[in-house]
Amino acid sequence: MPLFPNKFSPKKIPGRKLDPDSSRVVDLSNSSEFGSEIGPIKLRLGDQEAVFQDGQWIPETGPVSGKHKENEKMRNIIKRLEDENNMLKLKTEILLDMLTQTTAESHLQSKELDKLKTLGNRLPTKR
Repeated sequence: MPLFPNKFSPKKIPGRKLDPDSSRVVDLSNSSEFGSEIGPIKLRLGDQEAVFQDGQWIPETGPVSGKHKENEKMRNIIKRLEDENNMLKLKTEILLDMLTQTTAESHLQSKELDKLKTLGNRLPTKR
């Protein structure tokens, strides 16, 4: 035992005494009260009712539910339009790449034609 005990060290908590009735084993697997299928969590505050789904409270009734459903439709439309916009941007980039490649090939071909024309002018002509 130390000469000066630490005032800030927690004291040991005594163990719990067992209740003689607690030795019973409860089978929770067959109990409908504690089953794994609880269902959606619902909350009612006044005239509004909300359901907890996917980590969010979604209003089902009341003045807010109509606005929420309308907002969800708008979010879906916005997501669809953003996806379409991304697809159109990708198609535009691909078309620009194809145009660049075609332009480069045509420049190379015109340079090669010019070389062939100059070589053709240098050759002696037969009469």
